[in-house]
Amino acid sequence: MPILRVVDSITELGAQDAGCLAVSGSHGGISSARYALAARPLLSVFNDAGVGKDEAGLAALPFLQSHGLAACTVAHHSARIGEARSTLEEGVVSHVNVLAQDLGVEAGHRCQAVICRLIAPP
Repeated sequence: MPILRVVDSITELGAQDAGCLAVSGSHGGISSARYALAARPLLSVFNDAGVGKDEAGLAALPFLQSHGLAACTVAHHSARIGEARSTLEEGVVSHVNVLAQDLGVEAGHRCQAVICRLIAPP
């Protein structure tokens, strides 16, 4: 059973968090992705930050996919950017990479429901 880490910034994770479910308040940009790559969670959850120019708020998803890691974002209008508790409790998944889909994560799902299912599968 994976451990849940709820961190306002993905920078709070370290190598000891490998395999965790990382729910963060961080944007889904490439700088955040590098911290997630170093920690290697089972799933990283970010805020899409309004997606942004050239989809910069989603850049973590393909980057982490290319390194074999699942990632998704919650919609910026559903959760406060920078507040992981809001991501977990209020966030609605907006974008997913293929590895997150393989875990059963889909756009439109509530973040809390996704995490509960991954912690205690049926």
